Amino acid sequence: MPVFFVCAGLLGLLAAVLTVKVGLMRGRKRINLGDGADAEMQAAVRAHGNLMEFAPLCLLMIYMASDFYGFRTVAGLSVALLVARILHAGGMLGFIPRGRMLGTVTTTLILGISSILLAIAGLGLKQY
Repeated sequence: MPVFFVCAGLLGLLAAVLTVKVGLMRGRKRINLGDGADAEMQAAVRAHGNLMEFAPLCLLMIYMASDFYGFRTVAGLSVALLVARILHAGGMLGFIPRGRMLGTVTTTLILGISSILLAIAGLGLKQY
């Protein structure tokens, strides 16, 4: 479980970094709301937004799966999610070639795998 918490903390730091990046870019480009039809601003906003859309759900599902699956499963999913979100953000911001695609595919796989694991675990639970 410690690996999960480290990865969750690092994802929180990534969210903070992307938030600051968007804020600084807004000031530099004088764009108060939205993206001002500026491609660089659009990419920064979407890098942050996409992280905020997927990371919490994936983290929640991985955390719930930790009650049913071993350390290696939880650690593997957690590390893969962290790497995927870094790849995606780096790709969106132009730092990592093909990072957006790799991050998107990996995040979707993690979401699908954790969903299947939880569904399987749920089928085995007894309700009283």
